[in-house]
Amino acid sequence: MNTEKNLHVALLQTDLVWENPAKNIANFQNLFSKLPLETNLVVLPEMFSTGFSMNAEKLAEPMNGETVRWMQQMASKYTTAIVGSLIIVENNNYYNRLLFVHPNRKIQYYDKRHTFTLANEHKVYTKGNDIQIIDYLDWKICPFICYDLRFPVWSRNTSKYDLLIYVASWPKTRINAWDALLKARAIENMSYTIGVNRIGIDANGYEYIGYSNAYDFLGKSLGKNSNNKESIITITIDKKAQNDTRNKLGFLDDADQFIIQ
Repeated sequence: MNTEKNLHVALLQTDLVWENPAKNIANFQNLFSKLPLETNLVVLPEMFSTGFSMNAEKLAEPMNGETVRWMQQMASKYTTAIVGSLIIVENNNYYNRLLFVHPNRKIQYYDKRHTFTLANEHKVYTKGNDIQIIDYLDWKICPFICYDLRFPVWSRNTSKYDLLIYVASWPKTRINAWDALLKARAIENMSYTIGVNRIGIDANGYEYIGYSNAYDFLGKSLGKNSNNKESIITITIDKKAQNDTRNKLGFLDDADQFIIQ
């Protein structure tokens, strides 16, 4: 008897209104109303309420702020977990913080480690130092943010997680790297890997064309959106199939050991 549950995931790819949480939340709320009933997990882009802004002093919210409370309300209403990043202020520091909100409103979070120096993100936001493994519906989920995708050591599957997630604002000019690196992370970690990217043009003139995607543990695409349109991508991932393949091939058991400093 298979006791390993499948996970039904929705990837929300959309444009973001620059530095306007109210309009962005209203749009996402509309998309939530269109989710399939069986949805267990909803993935939003990086800084989904504002766009990828360095204007943290104006836009940052505390952990009991309006956007966080909205995520809790949606998670409870639709009985689904929600993951996405937003600008958080805590102890006089600003963070590009990914929140994983459970249906019971419990919050776990991950602070982006690799702040994007090309955009001076490191001068505004305090980087995190801890990987977060989230237990949800018998799945071990490891979430990261955008630029983290370029650093494979940080995401190395030493904890035998089942699902790797990247939320992003990844521009069109480097979209080939986004797609290739997502697939590489899936293959090297023998893990389902999901990447959700935004579309549209931000106030700095950077264009985003989506290419949100999900890959299985062998690098097979499960649901790419490359049409540069707002969309809900729905996938179902099978933990038993992944575990059976891992046990058969044994690649994770042969990985090198290392220490991150």
